[in-house]
Amino acid sequence: MSRRSGVLEFAVLGLLRESPMHGYELRKRLNTSLGVFRAFSYGSLYPCLKTLVQQGWLTEETGHSPDDPRATPLSNRRAKIVYRLTADGKERFEELLGQTGPDAWEDEHFGVRFAFFGQTSRDVRMRVLEGRRSRLEERLAKMRASMARTREKLDAYTLELQRHGMESVEREVRWLNELIESEREGRPHRASPQDRAPGEPDGIQGRHRAGSSEDDTTT
Repeated sequence: MSRRSGVLEFAVLGLLRESPMHGYELRKRLNTSLGVFRAFSYGSLYPCLKTLVQQGWLTEETGHSPDDPRATPLSNRRAKIVYRLTADGKERFEELLGQTGPDAWEDEHFGVRFAFFGQTSRDVRMRVLEGRRSRLEERLAKMRASMARTREKLDAYTLELQRHGMESVEREVRWLNELIESEREGRPHRASPQDRAPGEPDGIQGRHRAGSSEDDTTT
């Protein structure tokens, strides 16, 4: 399984742990609550859902409620397929939630892992945060060394772009330091929107917000 599909599997299982959803609703949650998935399409989501069903981690339920007018024989609307987490699926999510290897620290996966920190044990949160900080400190050291070697060869705009990249990483390291300190002291971290780290998905602060009011008729 590729790294990106692994991230999607984790996010889907995590969202369905909260409540069953049909595909369109699930895609909206991925797009609006976990900003890293904005570029995902139905072509990416549905193969993942079918794989999870085949693995026994999800079940598919089809149908409308009895008072739903869209369920009449004259309606051309298709019944929604609702995806529900199985007991094995919950175990699989718990297994993924406890993993703290290097993938959990990478840019794409870290944001999704952080979005589910409310369901993650404190020791796992600490390992992921410290791993992420270590990875960024390594990146920052390489960026500084590269700038020191090449600054005389770069034009002003390229140099400014490199400075901007370094400042973004430095801000995230400071943010991680605050989070780690909060975890060590056993107090929750309450970040305001302006304190959000550069790499943090938009949906972390509002992951439980309701979706939009678009017509949810597509499976």
